[in-house]
Parts: sequence; C-alpha cells; structure tokens
Amino acid sequence: MLKPRLKIYFDGGCQPNPGEMEAAVVVRGITHHWPNLGHGTNNDAEWLALIHALRIARDLGEPDFELLGDSAVVVNQATGAQKCRSGALQRHRAAFAGLAAECGAIRIKRIGRFQNLAGIALDRIADARRTAAGKLPFASQDAARLEGFDGRREP
Repeated sequence: MLKPRLKIYFDGGCQPNPGEMEAAVVVRGITHHWPNLGHGTNNDAEWLALIHALRIARDLGEPDFELLGDSAVVVNQATGAQKCRSGALQRHRAAFAGLAAECGAIRIKRIGRFQNLAGIALDRIADARRTAAGKLPFASQDAARLEGFDGRREP
C-alpha cells in the first residue's frame, strides 16, 4: 500500500502591507509560527513561509511531499510560471532554489484561502493577539458591523 503524500501548508502575511511580517507552516497537524520576521511586503512574507515549509520537509526527511499555499504570485514564481520582478523576490527565489536542490522533486500547488491550514492558523493567532489586547477578533468585528444590516444599504 502506498503511503499518502505529506501535505505541508504555508502562509505568510504582514500588517499593514508593507509592514511587520510573520509566517506559519502546518504539517501533520502541528503549527510552526515565525512572528517578527522583519519589515516587508505580503509577497516577502509568503516567500519566507514557503522557504520555511521546504526546510521543514527537508528536516523531516520526507521523500514525497506537497507544498500547499494560497499565494498565486509565490506559487507561480516558485514553479517558474511567472518571473520575479523585484530584487527582493529574486533573492527569495534563489534561496528557495538552493534549498530545493537538496530536496529532489518538489511539488507546489496553489489552494484556496479557506483550505490553507497555515492561513487559518495565522488568522487564529491574529485573533488571539487582538483579544489579548482587548479588541474584538476580526470575525466578531464583521458580525458587529453587519448587525442590523437589512440588505438594502451598505452597512
């Protein structure tokens, strides 16, 4: 019986964009989180998340894995379907390529935002931070904003 391919989810973000970056990787139900990755753009954060995901795959010694992320730009740049236009993105691509050379065949796939377990983990971490700071989590803000919305006007 064939062993199922290991799925490794990655996501990065920053607040605001550009701003303070963070990244998350989820593998085998475990969330790996890197807060405070410095200042950069959303694409920088997504690249850093992908690089961290590849490092985890390498360290696990898994020969058959798939990297799953929701950033079309980063997935397309990593697979060579799209060029990296900025120097920063080219450096991320070069770091990824060097690491990928150690790992053999790499599978990268774009998935929807709501299927990305790493993105869900980042949302929950952000909500926990907001709650600890005495602010409403983002989902609660949306519900409060829409309370009383009758569908006929913009809330």
